[in-house]
Amino acid sequence: MAECVDRYAEMVRAKSSTGALAPASAEVYARDVVTFAALAGEDRVLDDLTGEDVDEVLLRFARKPDERRRAGVVGPGGVPSQSAASQARFRRSVSAFFRYAVVAGWVQLNPMQAVTVRPKHRGGLRAERRALTVEQAEGLLGAARDLAEEPAAPRSAKGRRPDQRTELRDGLIVLLLAAVGPRVSELTAANAEDFFVNGGTRYWRIFGKGGRTRDVPLPRPVAEVLDAYLAEGRPRLDRGREPKALLLSWRGRRLARGDVQGVIDRVLERVEPGRRRSVTPHGLRHTTATHLLAAATDMDAVRRVLGHADLSTLGRYRDELPGELEAAMRVHPLLGPVERRDG
Repeated sequence: MAECVDRYAEMVRAKSSTGALAPASAEVYARDVVTFAALAGEDRVLDDLTGEDVDEVLLRFARKPDERRRAGVVGPGGVPSQSAASQARFRRSVSAFFRYAVVAGWVQLNPMQAVTVRPKHRGGLRAERRALTVEQAEGLLGAARDLAEEPAAPRSAKGRRPDQRTELRDGLIVLLLAAVGPRVSELTAANAEDFFVNGGTRYWRIFGKGGRTRDVPLPRPVAEVLDAYLAEGRPRLDRGREPKALLLSWRGRRLARGDVQGVIDRVLERVEPGRRRSVTPHGLRHTTATHLLAAATDMDAVRRVLGHADLSTLGRYRDELPGELEAAMRVHPLLGPVERRDG
């Protein structure tokens, strides 16, 4: 098992170096098959695995704590720690691995064809709604802006030196995620030079999937925090190691994808409990799409903001909001505003 996984990971990384596979996708495939081997048993013979064995691994993965999240964010009632999207992605990665194993001659039969566990059987696979409500999103954005506006004291409450302060950076991260909805890989790969001004408006040139780029205008409050970070926050963190990277760790390294969840959780701690709900970077992407569409923003404009090639993909990023159907029917395009009648 371990030898096959190593060779497969080597193969997908080689594909990324030739441009046949995006580097981020290659790392996801490699990480998932390593996780699969750890859950199935690295010393086992790959060709001995049955559909029942893979079923058990899928169930184990569903219950596996999400190491990107802080302890205590999992809901009660035995809800799996892994989100629906993570479980679906893991299953796709394992399927791709076994398809390659068949071609490479590592297995005679593909055990995925005998898998019986379906998403609805994995114990609450359907995740709670991912998009934040208006109140929750406003609470998070307000906390992010307050954090970014905190004065730079000589030494923080946690004893950090001024050159280790990350408040401006953390506020900017949450504002960019919630207002623009980038993929977390797009955010961490951003360089300072990717932001420019045109006609008095701040733009972010985002380098997305498939080599596609998009220029997204930033709302004024986000642009103001960005300018403050570039003028004050980033220079404090710059150690000369990453001259281009927008987001730096306090050690001066480009911020890693896995660090972003911790930033969101820290900002969430500042939100009043009644408006606080845990959310992932991808959940903030859903939030952006949901509220832009709920505000009757042109669908093609939303598609371009999110960086999708096809309008149909927006359906996956659209969550229903409480009361939105009622609000839509109160202002009907054929009847005009409809008055409410009590009783």
